[in-house]
Amino acid sequence: MKYKKLGKSGIEVSEIGFGAWSIALDWWGKKVEEDEAKRMLKKAYDLGINYFETADMYGKGKSERLIGEVFKGMRDEVVISTKYGYDFSDVEQIGHAELPQNYSPEYTRKAVDACLERLQTDYLDSLGLHNPKLHHIRNDETFNTIDELMQEGKIKAAQVALGPAIGWTQEGLEAMDKKSISSVQTVYNILEQTPGNELIQKAEKEDVGILVRVPDASGILTGKVKADTVIPANDHRKDRKVEWRKSALEKVEQFRPIAERNGLNITEFAIKFILSKNKIASVLPTVVSEEEIEMFAAISDGKYLSSSDMKEIDDLYNTWPEYELKATPQAN
Repeated sequence: MKYKKLGKSGIEVSEIGFGAWSIALDWWGKKVEEDEAKRMLKKAYDLGINYFETADMYGKGKSERLIGEVFKGMRDEVVISTKYGYDFSDVEQIGHAELPQNYSPEYTRKAVDACLERLQTDYLDSLGLHNPKLHHIRNDETFNTIDELMQEGKIKAAQVALGPAIGWTQEGLEAMDKKSISSVQTVYNILEQTPGNELIQKAEKEDVGILVRVPDASGILTGKVKADTVIPANDHRKDRKVEWRKSALEKVEQFRPIAERNGLNITEFAIKFILSKNKIASVLPTVVSEEEIEMFAAISDGKYLSSSDMKEIDDLYNTWPEYELKATPQAN
């Protein structure tokens, strides 16, 4: 396992991280039982993964609690990042519907204290704003509170997680102007490089680490999802329509010769493409088994794609039509 800096925080994180939403929610075609979830966390650590990314709303604290139980007494050996902002206290968490958001100073402190308790720790390596809108990014009160929490030692760094869907360009660009923000999380993969490429360019200037989720394009790049795959209504991938899947699979075939001459299958190729980009701090594949953790961890071997391969990929990508970005209407 190789490690990279989490932007200007200087924290070293594994190139492959553990996105811990899948161990608390059955939104990826499988319900992971607690015993298996703990085995997955331990397996990840044994394979050199030190970066564990979660959120307070994942199972209403379940994901954080599991991480806290597994790594109790090992705090200095792991990097724990959690996110907050959804007020789930008095609402039922049904499907993927967004919940009320709150980033006020009072709620921020309340949420952080609750996260610390569930994680059984007295500090967070990174605290993230979970899918904030542009007006949240522009609210200085929130970031002043984060600065205070850093001074108090409760958090070491901060991030902004963009979403929930792909897009959110302006939110990401303006977040990087905040002095406390060391990382920005976004959807990014070889098939969906917009707005990721623009965010990476600014990240290079501001020394911000990019955290990548959905690196496998919702299963297209692992072969799990085909054009005719029937996806359950509660599965996060249900929004990937048949037409999109067909087009994505055709694009994959355009990349296959580059992958094969590098001795890589499509999954390996897709992850190495991301790791070959500047300012990528960690890739967060969705995993629901120990075997999948082993597969992704093995890809971090220090071997990256050549500049000529990367240019060929860029040239191919630039021949495709632009796609619609889903983001909040931009306020003035």
